[in-house]
Amino acid sequence: MKPAVVLVSGGMDSAVVLAIAREQGFAAHALSVRYGQRHTSELDAAVRVAKVLGAVAHKTVNVDLRSIGGSALTDDIAVPTDTDGHIIGQGIPSTYVPARNTIMLSVALGWAEVLGATDLFCGVNAVDYSGYPDCRPAFIAGFEALANLATKAGVEGSHFRVHAPLMRMSKAEIAREGLRLGVDFAQTVSCYQADADGRACGHCDACHLRAQGFNEAGILDPTRYMAARFG
Repeated sequence: MKPAVVLVSGGMDSAVVLAIAREQGFAAHALSVRYGQRHTSELDAAVRVAKVLGAVAHKTVNVDLRSIGGSALTDDIAVPTDTDGHIIGQGIPSTYVPARNTIMLSVALGWAEVLGATDLFCGVNAVDYSGYPDCRPAFIAGFEALANLATKAGVEGSHFRVHAPLMRMSKAEIAREGLRLGVDFAQTVSCYQADADGRACGHCDACHLRAQGFNEAGILDPTRYMAARFG
């Protein structure tokens, strides 16, 4: 089986991407990043997801983005919720983490070189995304070009490819694809401010997009909430 590095955050999107990579016949090496995010229950979920979906290896790398801050996920900045009047997808929200996807893909690229892999998978999405510039097609194309210029493998003739299979999919389509592939979404955590047990707040953008996706797909929402959903 051809090796590939798959970024696995513990959320629903990355779980589906891991399942897609496995279906395509790759020996999936799951990579998670502890970057100083508000909670680590998503990393606990990543461990579960990697095991259940058949990753041949799972590695968690530490990168301290909290030391530079600048995001509601890595600094003392309030997470946007449905009570503050903002509109999802309008502007770049405070949950954007400066350079996060660039850094994560760079770490994935390094591991891929060590493994002799030329395929990277990530769960970025440009349909239901929350305004992040590093979740757009131009970013993925740019990083792929960089990978082939900045690595020993690339300049010696290997061709790296960055797969973003969810890029054009809605959250509902992602939910249906996960259902088809047998992904247990109850094992995943998407909330920006989940508690230590992985229960979701029900009020942040990530919670709304996730719930909307299940609703539009006609799939029962398996998310565990801290209280009554959006109550």
